[in-house]
Amino acid sequence: MHNIDPPTKACHASFSIIDQRLKALLSECQEPLLREVMIYSALGEGKRLRPLLLLAACEAVSGHYNDVALDFACAIEMIHAYSLAHDDLPAMDNDDYRRGRPTCHKAYGEANAILAGDGLLSLAVEVMARHIDTPLAEGLYAAKALNRIIKGAGVNGMVGGQMSDLISEGKLVDAKTLDAIYRRKTGGLIIASLEAGAILGGGDTDIVKSMTKLGEAVGIAFQIRDDILDVTSTAEAIGKPIGSDEKNQKSTYVSIHGLDVAEAEYQRLNNEALDILDAIKCKTDTLRNLIHHTIAREK
Repeated sequence: MHNIDPPTKACHASFSIIDQRLKALLSECQEPLLREVMIYSALGEGKRLRPLLLLAACEAVSGHYNDVALDFACAIEMIHAYSLAHDDLPAMDNDDYRRGRPTCHKAYGEANAILAGDGLLSLAVEVMARHIDTPLAEGLYAAKALNRIIKGAGVNGMVGGQMSDLISEGKLVDAKTLDAIYRRKTGGLIIASLEAGAILGGGDTDIVKSMTKLGEAVGIAFQIRDDILDVTSTAEAIGKPIGSDEKNQKSTYVSIHGLDVAEAEYQRLNNEALDILDAIKCKTDTLRNLIHHTIAREK
């Protein structure tokens, strides 16, 4: 049994710092319309889960996070925002609402949504790459962290998982296939956030491996929670349409296993994540608090 406090002031402060820095980085775009659409995509209402995880993992290892970690946190949120702008397009999920307002393509048109996604991804890489040409240790950490994030976002991570998800629509997939999709599509960036944060904090190989295992548990639990909310919540509560998985004929943990089994597995993974944190020899209070309250979300 794990005792968890309410969300900490540190999490709320980090959220505000992330948004301030993210806005400054997005303002570097010199094309006014492109900048506007990128800001719309990246700075709407959202959980900022991935950047908060990165900062919390860095803080757990080193006791604090610095400006390099903050830039990496903003970069991973840009990558996440680009993926949402593209996922919502008519060619993929064809969603009209995201985070309680029109999706990017509904607000600005499909072409602008595609270009905004492209801009967010390329700016994210640019921001992270800036920190490689720094003093030896810091530059090496930055290079390793960038590698983990791009792998998590790439063909064997988020993008590969999205492709598997897309070609599985209208088909009855088995539990093993669904698990592989979740590990890449949702888990890819969550795992990378925790790994990169630990690396930037100077964590050793064992700590990074523990963060990988933690990310795997959190990523799948997060997606199962999404599946549950898609059938039990309301559009007003979660800020996007419900029942979209059924509409798109997608297999989900709920459709394959049923709601009761999904709830039980979600809780098991939640406890597994907290057990992993117990075993890590770092100060993980902020990280533990963040993970619990994010997984247990109602939207």
